[in-house]
Amino acid sequence: MIHDRDILTGTPAGSVGSGNLFHGFFDGGSGTDFGFRKDQLVDARARRVFELMGRACESGVYPYQLPLQARSGPWVKAEGRDMLMLSSYDYLGLIGDPRIDEAAIEAIRKYGTGTGGVRMLTGTIDIHHEMEREVASFKGMPEAITFSSGYLANLAVIASLFSVQDRVILDSLSHRSLVDACRLAGVPVQRFRHNDMDSLRQEIANGSSANRTLIVSDGVFSMDGDICPLPDLIQVKRDTGCFLMIDESHASGVLGAHGRGTDEHFGVPAEEVDIWTGSLAKGIPSNGGFVAVSQQLSIFLQHSAAPFIFSAALAPAAVAAVTAALRILKQEPERVARSANNAKFLREGLQSMGFDTGLSQTAIVPVIFNDEASCAFAAGALRSMGICVTPIMFPAVPLGSARLRLCTTAAHRLEDLEFALDGFRRLKG
Repeated sequence: MIHDRDILTGTPAGSVGSGNLFHGFFDGGSGTDFGFRKDQLVDARARRVFELMGRACESGVYPYQLPLQARSGPWVKAEGRDMLMLSSYDYLGLIGDPRIDEAAIEAIRKYGTGTGGVRMLTGTIDIHHEMEREVASFKGMPEAITFSSGYLANLAVIASLFSVQDRVILDSLSHRSLVDACRLAGVPVQRFRHNDMDSLRQEIANGSSANRTLIVSDGVFSMDGDICPLPDLIQVKRDTGCFLMIDESHASGVLGAHGRGTDEHFGVPAEEVDIWTGSLAKGIPSNGGFVAVSQQLSIFLQHSAAPFIFSAALAPAAVAAVTAALRILKQEPERVARSANNAKFLREGLQSMGFDTGLSQTAIVPVIFNDEASCAFAAGALRSMGICVTPIMFPAVPLGSARLRLCTTAAHRLEDLEFALDGFRRLKG
């Protein structure tokens, strides 16, 4: 059992966390005296956020927005000291790879820092098309188009293809961007129990009538680190005449012998899935998001997806970094196995101490607590030991399941993970 006072023993107030980011906003209170009236822009819905953040700032353990003072990696510099980074999405350990850096620098020399437009108009440069060919090849699909974030890629595809006459049936743990995409499209949404095909079939059979039905799941679930049952989802799609969309944001560079994602992990052809989306800012250390689809869908999305038409094109440096990273992954697929082996080592070490790592099967290893306060204070205590971890709390996860979300990368050494496990040992002690 972890208690706030126990965790903070020996930690000077204010020495941990980034609470000073708010310039004294929470001094003298825990966020309970700020009104929260109906006639204010910040109403009663904000009370819980302000109370929790106020308490964390007062105790010196505000856990978010830690400003790094140099590039990210297995070790980072923050608060004037070196810290083990244990919550980075850099699954392949490619941030700072000189080959990627040089590709980005060369792109700036040739194209500048921006493109001066949106992709539909004057913002497309030749390396955008080169990158998209690489992404399509990586996913084993005929075409790919890219956006300025994975979040926007999800919004683009659902809002462009579906409407109020259709419906989307989401896994209950699907990413928030998918929920927001449905809201933007005005498409009715149903949820099925996480990875439960019987529940999915019931939702398909018993839901409201619709012209078309899209089943949506993550490949790897971002809060739990488990994997969708892709072959089963494909079978349901075949049996019911639905369409299938998989978000690969946390599967790209993580699953499959070559890091190609959920389809490679299960050994199924990529074209069994109608729509693949994903991030280019996680295993691939750049910016942006992708949609990998048929040629017909690609052409349609280029002329109908609002984020493609109205949002700035990816900057040249980011484009070059994506292409370089994908080519490195082709040459060095062993990075995928190294990240997975590191996760197994960390997960088993945490479990041996009695920590709950939930459903984790991948490089995402949650450590689940009973309440938000214990989770936040644990993150602060670990930071005081030189270990940077991210706490995830309500509403990102249900109440009572706050967690530290740990991520292993190919760049972590076993001695780094032993250092982390020693920190968790001290929490238990």
